[in-house]
Formats: sequence, C-alpha cells, structure tokens
Amino acid sequence: MHKASADFFYFCSNIFFEMAEISISNKDWARVKIKLQRKYNHLTDEELQYNEGQEDNLISRIMELVNRDRKYVVFTLKKALANMDNNRL
Repeated sequence: MHKASADFFYFCSNIFFEMAEISISNKDWARVKIKLQRKYNHLTDEELQYNEGQEDNLISRIMELVNRDRKYVVFTLKKALANMDNNRL
C-alpha cells in the first residue's frame, strides 16, 4: 500500500472511531450544554440544539463554534459526560 493510501486509511478509520465512540442522550445533553455554555459563554441555546443520535452533527457544529479540532471537542464532551454531578468542564 502506498504511503498516501495508508495515511488516508488511518485518517478515515480515526474519524469513524471518534464518531462511534460518543453517545449523548437528550437528558444528559441538557447538563452537558450548561457546562459548555459556562466554558464558552458566547454559545447560544440555538447554536447548541441537539437531538439524540445526531452526535456527529453536534461535534461538527461545536468544532466551528469554538474553533477547535474534532479530537478536542470529543474529549471535552466525554469529560463533561464522565462526571455529570460536577458542573465543571
């Protein structure tokens, strides 16, 4: 396999892995959204609208809104989900 092909395969498999590795329920999203808005106070409720099962769309939107890469956004969302009782992100 050519290096370019191998790099592309690695890139695609990482995106698929990240897409499949986070799941957010509507109930959990209400708390996570509050955490995000505390960290990024410019984010509005309209910008952070979410429907269960639309994680990829949400991640893409947040990436643009906070000017961060996908890996960082997924990490941040996972961190928010890890301890729902804590209001910090």
